[in-house]
This record gives sequence, C-alpha cells and structure tokens, in this order.
Amino acid sequence: MFFVILYFLYTVYIIVKMNFKALNAYFRYTNQQRKGLFLFFTVVILLQSIYFFYDFTQPEENMSAEKDWLSLQKEVDAAKLLKLNGEQKVYTFNPNFISDYKGYKLGMSVQEIDRLLAFRKENKYVNSAAEFQEVTQISDSLLKVLLPLFKFPDWTQKKNDFKAEKKEYAQKTFVKKEKVVLIDINQAGQEDLIKVYGIGEALSSRILKQKEILGGFVSMEQLGDVWGLSPEVIIELNKYFKVIVPANFKKIPINDASLKELSQFPYFKYSLAKQIVTYRSMNGNFNNIEDLSKIKGFPVEKAKIISLYLEF
Repeated sequence: MFFVILYFLYTVYIIVKMNFKALNAYFRYTNQQRKGLFLFFTVVILLQSIYFFYDFTQPEENMSAEKDWLSLQKEVDAAKLLKLNGEQKVYTFNPNFISDYKGYKLGMSVQEIDRLLAFRKENKYVNSAAEFQEVTQISDSLLKVLLPLFKFPDWTQKKNDFKAEKKEYAQKTFVKKEKVVLIDINQAGQEDLIKVYGIGEALSSRILKQKEILGGFVSMEQLGDVWGLSPEVIIELNKYFKVIVPANFKKIPINDASLKELSQFPYFKYSLAKQIVTYRSMNGNFNNIEDLSKIKGFPVEKAKIISLYLEF
C-alpha cells in the first residue's frame, strides 16, 4: 500500500514538473539534499516494511495442549482418590527369605539384616514374629509395621497352636494340683526365667544383665525397661516372680553422695548428676523426690522407681 502511494506521488511529481515549469524552482535540490532525501525515504520504507511484514501480536496459547494436561491431571487425581478409598492388596512373604535389598526397603538396618542372614546360614528358621524379633533385634515399632506382611508356613502355625494348647492345658492342670509359689526375681537364674512362656536365652540374659546394672530390682515395673520384653511376657513374669528387697540393700544418700557416685547411678546421667550437686550446694538438701524432680532433665516418669534407690 505504501509503495502504491509513493508511486502515485512520484507520478504527480512528474506531471507537475512537466506542465508547471514555474514550480521547478521548488523541486531543485543540491546533491547533499538529494542524498538526505534518499536516506530519509530509505528509513521510512524500511520501517514500513517492518511494520507490515512483522507480526507484533502476542502468540495465542496452545489451549488444546492445556486442556489435555488438565484432563490428564483429573485422571491422576481420580486414580489417587480411588487408591486411597479402595482396599490395597497386601503381599505377604516368608521373612526367612528376606534379601539385603528387601530388608533395606522394609526399613531394617544393615546389622539387623546381617543377624538374620547369619542365623539362616546355620540352617535355622524363624517360625514366629517373636523369634524374628529375637534374632534380628528390630524395634517393637518396626515389628508392628512388618507383622501384617509376614506369612509363615502352615505347619509352623499348627505347631505353635499345638504348643499353646499344650501349655495352656499344662498350666490349668498345674493350677489345679498345686499353688504357684512366687520366686524372688533377684534370686532367679537363667534356668528359672526361661521356664516362663515367651522367655528364651536372649531375653533371660537381658533380664539378668539389667539386674546386674541396677544392683538388683526394687520393683517388677523395672522389667519394662528390658529391651524386647512385651507387655504380655511381663504379665507372665509377674505370675511366677516377685521382688523382695534385701534388708541390707544400700541406698544412695542423695544429700551426701559425690558427683562420681551420682553419675554411676543407672538412672542418672553425668549432666543430671552435676546439676543435682550444683542445686544442692546452692539451695540446701533435698527433702523428698518432689524436690529432686524440679531439676531440669530429671526423668519424672521414673520418679517412683528412683525414690526406692535414694535416701533423703
């Protein structure tokens, strides 16, 4: 369009120049002026060309692609909702054949996996969840997660049921025949402990070791601190054992004991023992366990047990 107009103007210019010679004076230019006009028209033509041939409009968004993504996202959301609402299929397995990779995916540590593999190399098998925990030494929380995934052979289940029935029958018969005599757990040996249903060599060793560390049990509640003892097994232990504190049991004089003596007490850490000595020197003697529990970091949940070891 611009070129048409320019051509038209140029034609008019020729006609005017030819027929109106009087106007020639207005169209006479020097060489410098001509060059300036030529440069001017060149710039104008270039700008007009850019304007006509270049598309300055914003590119339209690809709505179809966006719709496809939105529909795909809806399908994904629907699948997630269906997965959450629907029942997930659980694939069970025999824990005797856990590989390194599968054990890692289940949350077991390298040491726990190695214990199981070493046990299997001896051509031994775990036949229950309790035995699996005893061999691998996994935590109760992890065992709770893994328990629904375990599937032991049917014959082991029947064997366990038979043992349970036999044990129950033997217990009932024993109760009828004679009364159970409670044994002092501080005087019990490993042979006495493993007679209790659910106690093996490993658990009995831990109970004896804990008794040695504490210098003797003062309450049956302390069995809850033994790693691996379930509440059901502790109930069984209470059926056969009790705590008898010896007459010569030596308590810790909390107001006179040194920092070293306090830090050696199993329920006190060094930092807590240091705070106790500092508090005692600044505020005077402790009168009871309530005064002691005011110390920062004191295990308040074990205050009842700790008070049995202390002398105020």
